Amino acid sequence: MPRRATVFATVALLVAVSLAGCFGGGAGTPTPNGATPAGTETAASTATQTPVTPGDSYRTATVDLVDRNGTQLATVDVWIADSFTKRYTGLSDTTALEPGQGMLFVHDQEGNHAYVMRDMAFPLDMVFIAENGTITTIHHAPLPPEGAGGNDLTRYSGRAKYVLEVPMGYTNETRIDEGDRVRVGDI
Repeated sequence: MPRRATVFATVALLVAVSLAGCFGGGAGTPTPNGATPAGTETAASTATQTPVTPGDSYRTATVDLVDRNGTQLATVDVWIADSFTKRYTGLSDTTALEPGQGMLFVHDQEGNHAYVMRDMAFPLDMVFIAENGTITTIHHAPLPPEGAGGNDLTRYSGRAKYVLEVPMGYTNETRIDEGDRVRVGDI
């Protein structure tokens, strides 16, 4: 009987340790460079599993969004999707983004580009940006209906060299609008 009790206690301890790791443990809000900004832990971020993000195979940068007068509206830490494969996958393998996080899609040249919500777990704002940094179009893209794929997916298009994807509602909250500018830097 003592052996059975020992096995039971060991299994219970392993289950408790495994479950403790699933609840964040104070990990805070992830950023593209892996840092955790001070003071950003919230009840929601520490009580849930840390989101799956694009990962280390992506370069990262910070972009600033400013209004027509040059007033800072927002700063977004971005993962850079600058190859066909990375642009095709986009945020599909990501479970969530925190406010102030996003993905910047970089095309070889400015042109008309279209994006879809393929295999997405959360809705997005898609910000189309001309080569000179001017925002040309903003789309608020909800999740597609369950089971939608291929030709059933809504195509969100605009003229751009860059497309910035951020959590849906972020552009409204930060008052980002068409005609505002994104400072992309040397990406």
